[in-house]
Amino acid sequence: MLTTRRAKSVGLILGLGLTLLAFVTSIALGTTPMSPATLSSALLHYDPSQVTHIILLTERLPRAVVAALVGASLAIAGALMQTMTRNPLASPGILGINAGAMFFVVVAVSLLPLTSPAEYVWPALLGAFVAAVLVILLSRGRHGEVSPLRVVLAGVAVTALFVSFSQGLLIVDQEGFESVLFWLAGSVAGRDLALVTPLLPLFLVAIVLCAVLARHANALLLGEDMVKGLGINVTTIKALLGLAVILLAGSSVAIAGMIGFVGLIVPHMARGLFGLDHRWMLPGCALLGACLLLTADVAARFLMPPQDVPVGVMTALIGTPFFIYIARREAGHHSKGRA
Repeated sequence: MLTTRRAKSVGLILGLGLTLLAFVTSIALGTTPMSPATLSSALLHYDPSQVTHIILLTERLPRAVVAALVGASLAIAGALMQTMTRNPLASPGILGINAGAMFFVVVAVSLLPLTSPAEYVWPALLGAFVAAVLVILLSRGRHGEVSPLRVVLAGVAVTALFVSFSQGLLIVDQEGFESVLFWLAGSVAGRDLALVTPLLPLFLVAIVLCAVLARHANALLLGEDMVKGLGINVTTIKALLGLAVILLAGSSVAIAGMIGFVGLIVPHMARGLFGLDHRWMLPGCALLGACLLLTADVAARFLMPPQDVPVGVMTALIGTPFFIYIARREAGHHSKGRA
């Protein structure tokens, strides 16, 4: 773990360097390889008559931007959820946030003439909010207390509910949902930068909330009783952090569909490097999350060439063993505690 402020600053700089390297790799590699000279020429002296320039500016560059933005957002959302629930298994994918957003998008597509991911934003945000509320209600005990185990169980139940409903709708009207099938698998391919523009205010609000509430998030790690003793309104802090999670996760699902495990894996990596202080850990999550999804997207292009595998498949391949490891580790800690 990086312990001093200087070491953490160097760590963030190195993380930024790795992310930039992954970004350049993402726009350089594919079925049409591009040399560094071609990249610089396309970026600095764009020529619409050159096929490689068109591919880079209209396909590769937007794809890399979306992958970096979605990866960073999901990683931060996962870190905030793990802090609020004090549960290392919490993430937007596991606690039903992504599934809720997916279900509402599927319902909206079935009822309204929606054809592009740009139109999925508000249904996705509404679904993320409804899923979050359901998980909160289902995870409360008789006296209003919330335990990490009940949160996970509630998240699994809500996820199963929304996924089954979504699958039912897809089976009933397969032809009507052809346009969203690839999106449901989780993909950053075929996205346009115009899709990101209307979502930037939402991402900005979430980032501001994270920056303002970083110290309060640190206080939540001490336990609710300690936080109340410090004169901090726990309900308000959790509500604002929950709003940031909904904005980040819901917008990410609207852009890229169901991409799981980024919000689970990356916070553990960031805490291992930068510690528990959210002022350092959240920027670390953003950089590592962007780097992870960019790298996974590049790997997805070469998994079954020339077929472009959805990046959600790659993150599942990476994340499932990690999830099993974390679950077994936590089970071991609980068994030792009972002993």
